[in-house]
Amino acid sequence: MFWLAATLQYELSGQILPESHASVSLYGATTPFADHTLTDSRGRFHFHKLQPGAYTVSVLVPGRGEARRTIEVGPSQADQKGRVTITLQLSDSHFEGRDALRRGHVVSAKQLAIPDKAVHEYEEAQKRLARRDVSGAIEHLQRAVELAPEYSAAWNNLGTIAYQTRKYPQAEEYFRKALASDPEAFEPLVNLGGVLVTEAKAEEALPFNLHAVLTRPNDALANSQLGMTYLLLGKTGQAEKYLSAAKRIDPAHFSHPQLLLAEIHLRRGERAAAADELEDFLRRHPDAPQAERIKAQIAKLRR
Repeated sequence: MFWLAATLQYELSGQILPESHASVSLYGATTPFADHTLTDSRGRFHFHKLQPGAYTVSVLVPGRGEARRTIEVGPSQADQKGRVTITLQLSDSHFEGRDALRRGHVVSAKQLAIPDKAVHEYEEAQKRLARRDVSGAIEHLQRAVELAPEYSAAWNNLGTIAYQTRKYPQAEEYFRKALASDPEAFEPLVNLGGVLVTEAKAEEALPFNLHAVLTRPNDALANSQLGMTYLLLGKTGQAEKYLSAAKRIDPAHFSHPQLLLAEIHLRRGERAAAADELEDFLRRHPDAPQAERIKAQIAKLRR
């Protein structure tokens, strides 16, 4: 494993089933990163020079819609040459078809009016994110919104970077601007709900996260954030419902619903159920920095 320790870079090889042509995007779940590729005729795709961590894989299949899954890239998933291999078995229930197709084919007049120069700046920002040049990406995105203040995707991208670098008030401001620019856009809606939860503004977060779940009932992030909101409000029954839904939709989701479900069980004195959730978390995230502490907690709960 010396090669992995020396470079901390990995290669991801994946395939979607049933086999089909698709566009695949890879996003850093907790750090700024974005890259995009196309599958071959057998649904195979590749990403190179990845740092360890959690990623969101977005698969857009023409005529079916978009499906998202969380994956982990790290030593426990890789072979000795740093290669991580995944297979995404996607059924119709995994796709957010109507909304994804709307976003892919129906563009508001305001977004159609965005000048080419602003679009070019946004595209350059994506290239910088693929190289993990965060400051460069921010510069291009800021130029994009200077050229087109109504550019919702650029505001949302700025908000995502601010959130992932723990600049939460700034992230909230950017997500609000993105949503104001395109009130029907899902990404700034769910992202605004997320940053409000992080800022412990549960009452304010509730309508955004509830609307996100109503808009996309099969979105893991929306369900997880609604569960977090209810947990902050002390409504553990509703919190358990939506956190369990998030875990069912995407068991390895980067929001770690198992940890919050374990907290709910502990509040109720359900030690075995809490240990079960923690064990499931470790199965999904064996390289998590808190793994040893959680193992000790499980042992204590099992006594």
